[in-house]
Amino acid sequence: METILDKIIAVKKKEVEELKTRGNRPAVVSQKRRSFIEKLERATDLSIIAEFKRASPSKGDINPDIDPSVQTQLYVEAGADAVSVLTDQSFFKGSMTDLTAVRATIENPILCKDFIIDSIQIDAAKQAGADIILLIAAALDDENLHNLYQYAIEKELEVLMEVHNEEEAERVLKTNNRLVGVNNRNLKTFEVNLDVTEGLAPLIKSEGRFLISESGIKTIDDVKRVINAGANGILVGETFMRHDNPRDVIQAMKLPLVEVPQR
Repeated sequence: METILDKIIAVKKKEVEELKTRGNRPAVVSQKRRSFIEKLERATDLSIIAEFKRASPSKGDINPDIDPSVQTQLYVEAGADAVSVLTDQSFFKGSMTDLTAVRATIENPILCKDFIIDSIQIDAAKQAGADIILLIAAALDDENLHNLYQYAIEKELEVLMEVHNEEEAERVLKTNNRLVGVNNRNLKTFEVNLDVTEGLAPLIKSEGRFLISESGIKTIDDVKRVINAGANGILVGETFMRHDNPRDVIQAMKLPLVEVPQR
């Protein structure tokens, strides 16, 4: 049975071929280095990656017409440590134009949130102004995961490697990548459960990696739950995009980190 992730990757392969057919690989130029990992190293409070997301396959339109520059500037002023911009057009109604607009507005690290399966997408993200790219373990075999990670590092980008289960976590932990995202949403069924973060945190933290809990975080109780599990940060999109005053929510979620004993 074809899953939502299967459908997205099939479309992404066509998009990559179109990029290559055009023959103009995005020019990658040097830019100011903005490190999210360095922020995590210094943090005493939970780090927040606030996401700009117009729509999703599971929720449909969220806030499709909002200005990315205005929304992400609000995020930063409220205390967000980094911003994520969803650039997939077919399923999330995003674009690299959104990322470029955000880069022109804020100085914080920006994550290019997309389904990356080829190095040409990494070049496009870098050209648009990204500091971090996303690599989804469920969408890549080991060879591609390692090769794309190495390519991104060579381009002076940081990498958020996303996992959803123990098998994916073990694969990611075989790399030297320090930034691991646990997606509480199953990309094959789109069901959400914070148990995923709680279950994978001990393995990830025992390897000395930074843990970012993603998806399904809506309330302060949710935030406390992932902090107590050992999360260094959270990635939140829909809650901020739907809220009338995301500034208040972001500020309320900036809670102190806790020392989680190793198991």
